Amino acid sequence: MKLMMTSGLVASLALAGAAAADGHLPLKELPDIAERDYWMPDEVNADGKLEALQETVGAEAVPFAGTLDNPVQIALIYPSADTSDFWARNYLAMTKRLDELGIAYETTEFASRQIEHSLQATYASQVEQDADLYDYVIFGPSELAIQADNIDKLAGNDGFTTYVWAFHTPLKDLENQPDAWFDFSSGAGALVMCGYMLGRLGEGVTMAMNRGIPGITDNQRSGDFKACVEDKGGWTTAYEHYGEYQSEGGFEGTTLIMQAYPEATLIHNANTAMAMGSVEAQVAMGKEKEIFSTGWGGTGLELEAIRRGELNATPMRMGDDVGAATAEAIKADLEGRADELPLVFLGRITVAHDEMSLEEIDALEQEAFRFSGVGALSR
Repeated sequence: MKLMMTSGLVASLALAGAAAADGHLPLKELPDIAERDYWMPDEVNADGKLEALQETVGAEAVPFAGTLDNPVQIALIYPSADTSDFWARNYLAMTKRLDELGIAYETTEFASRQIEHSLQATYASQVEQDADLYDYVIFGPSELAIQADNIDKLAGNDGFTTYVWAFHTPLKDLENQPDAWFDFSSGAGALVMCGYMLGRLGEGVTMAMNRGIPGITDNQRSGDFKACVEDKGGWTTAYEHYGEYQSEGGFEGTTLIMQAYPEATLIHNANTAMAMGSVEAQVAMGKEKEIFSTGWGGTGLELEAIRRGELNATPMRMGDDVGAATAEAIKADLEGRADELPLVFLGRITVAHDEMSLEEIDALEQEAFRFSGVGALSR
């Protein structure tokens, strides 16, 4: 199966030489750069670095060349208490790849829900104050703009190396950039999904949306998808509900949509939790066969829902790429090769859907979850 590479891919970096020499960003400017408060991956990645790390992640592990007196200490601050297994899979992929690389490690996890912004801020302050305890800090922000000060604070601490998970748009006004960002491009995923939906459902569809939390992620997952299908397919959006990435929000939004907007034949959900809540509401009202439903991410829960015929399609991340890339970044850092890393790593996204055979879904799942394992994770 051909997968779409969501790296932005290699462009000629005309300004890269001078910019890289003095450490200033961006290395290159895209046409709409002045309209954004963040940079895109192609603006900050030096030519070839992303592709080199993607190739390394897809290949067999090459063991760590050095020796360690003690296990590396890794702190993880992320909303892993939510329904999505994205965070748990990243963790499993990272640790299993570290095992393959022969790097001893110990982890400390600081879990929250995605709406618990203040709790994340407390954790970030605690870790920053205890800098001597950690070698690496991995931060999965509840929302990028809300946690910008905490990202800046962590990245500015010389006591550890800071990586950010689940975002790929470095903010321009950060005084201290993290050492690397690891993510899948929500914008690219939205366009992949748009192309698939237009090809399958055609023009003139009326849809409704369970959106997440206002911010970069939802602007791309929901906003870019909406703009694409409305512009290219003449679709109409009957209603947009902000469900805060929670299953309850998906359930409530879908119940309202089915009652008040019966003309909507498709419901777009911006993450796994809302998709599961949406499916639950449809099943409760016996309408799961009447509405076309989408998820986001291709998590184990979503694939199970597709197999059951309750979810129709989802932009599917090759999920373990992010965790494995993080392990390879730690290895490169320990070997003194951090300058070989891209600032932003991106994984691949394709569409999983209910017109695939079970064998095709299984093969896609095997590749995506080669480290973390297939099927829904136990919670």
